[in-house]
Amino acid sequence: MPADPSAASEASRVVAVVVAYNRRDLLVAALDALAAQTRPVDRVVVVDNRSDDDSAVVAAEHPVGAEVVGLTRNTGGAGGFAVGLAHAVEVLGADLVWLMDDDTIPTPDALRALLDARDEYPGPVALLGSRVVWHDGRDHPMNTPRVRPGASGTEIAAARAARSVPVRSSSFVSMLVDARAVRHHGLPVADYFIWNDDFEYSARLLRRGTGLSVPASVVEHRTKAFGATDADPGERFYYEVRNKVWMITRSSSLDPVERVLYSGASLRRWARTLRRSDDRDVLVRSGARGLLDGIRRGPRPNPELLRDVGADVAAVERLDRRASRRGA
Repeated sequence: MPADPSAASEASRVVAVVVAYNRRDLLVAALDALAAQTRPVDRVVVVDNRSDDDSAVVAAEHPVGAEVVGLTRNTGGAGGFAVGLAHAVEVLGADLVWLMDDDTIPTPDALRALLDARDEYPGPVALLGSRVVWHDGRDHPMNTPRVRPGASGTEIAAARAARSVPVRSSSFVSMLVDARAVRHHGLPVADYFIWNDDFEYSARLLRRGTGLSVPASVVEHRTKAFGATDADPGERFYYEVRNKVWMITRSSSLDPVERVLYSGASLRRWARTLRRSDDRDVLVRSGARGLLDGIRRGPRPNPELLRDVGADVAAVERLDRRASRRGA
């Protein structure tokens, strides 16, 4: 540990990446919050997923000085974060990338707390996540971190000394990612579009890497409703099923035992979702389509999917190609 625990953080280039789609008022609040950080971010990138409102305009005109990457079609959160990470790491030379949705409102010390925990942990950290609350201060069940199963006493003690908890996965609702981990493991899978993209990506980075949940770093997740991921999703249940099938059968994020455990957990969650639904026919139809599509084909490569959306495909391709060579 350096003599000055904050030295490493102060020297690191931190780029915040916000993925936006049709929520201009929330986006303004998120950018206001980024501008108010006690440890300022070095750059802000807003990836606009072809919003129908003026999100791109308000982002470009905001005093925080955001760089807007405007896409020509909606690529979902998964595509937006893939594009934003590639831009931050390959184009802007970020050391750390702070990922969040446009409905994520970080409190003023959110970034500083993440960086302090990173400095205080006696080893490399692939990613760190914030405590996520709803607007009334309750912990948001949609973003509960998964504590790392089987963490050793040494790992738990080291994390506790850094005022954090070791985790096996994290959420894109405030995830601080080390650029070295991005270069090693590549980018999120854009074809996930929405749901389970952050689960797959963070679990991939943390299969052998270290991830920390930092309670002192607090962000608000201003969703319309307070609820967990097993709330009735309607037609979007397609993505929940398809993406979970992709993750369990085709991703390198899980080891063989975890594949079995997460398969069982997913089946229980799907059964609970169906039981609570007011329109089970919709869930059965969309879930069946998701199951068939998840079995029939895998996700398309990021460069193929993002080639025509106005993204820097060369940056995307470089990162994913390096990861492919390493078998990540």
